[in-house]
Amino acid sequence: MRRELKPMKTRRACLAAALLTAVALAGCQDSDAGAAAVPDGWGTLKTKGVDVSYPSGYREQSDGERSKYNAAAAERTENGKTVSVITVQLGFTQADSAEQAAIAAEAGIQMGADVKGQKDVELAGTEEARRIDFTFESTGEDGGPPEGTPIEGVILTGLDSSDTTFAIRVDAARGELSDTDLEKIVKSVEVH
Repeated sequence: MRRELKPMKTRRACLAAALLTAVALAGCQDSDAGAAAVPDGWGTLKTKGVDVSYPSGYREQSDGERSKYNAAAAERTENGKTVSVITVQLGFTQADSAEQAAIAAEAGIQMGADVKGQKDVELAGTEEARRIDFTFESTGEDGGPPEGTPIEGVILTGLDSSDTTFAIRVDAARGELSDTDLEKIVKSVEVH
């Protein structure tokens, strides 16, 4: 009789293990914590290395309008002045890690800026990315806000799947981009 029970117990144990594994795998598949979230009505800057979305009120710049260093850009203007801009740069430096990319990105912030520091950030599609927060004052040039206007900036940087650096930069005159919308921009990033 013991010989008949052992296979039954073994089958039950195997069945239980299989069910637990299936439940665990289903839980992993249902989780979309690492997926990018694009709010309704937002536009998206699409590049070969990374995508980022922007709120309504921004306008995507054409190839001829944006800097030759930017793979994509969107701006928001008021009374003919740019009050916020979102840019994407690809391959802006040679780096082997998000930390190295962040060091290079930080070096590109204008002189006199107050860098608040850098920290790890979760971006969909990559396991390692950094965020740099900083502030500076507008020079009043190039169609920006009047000289001395406080500007708040954020750079999100790392490596895409081909180990090419990316930098998403968001600059906005103080009060022109809510913290909520800034966090939605961060959560909209999809690294390829």
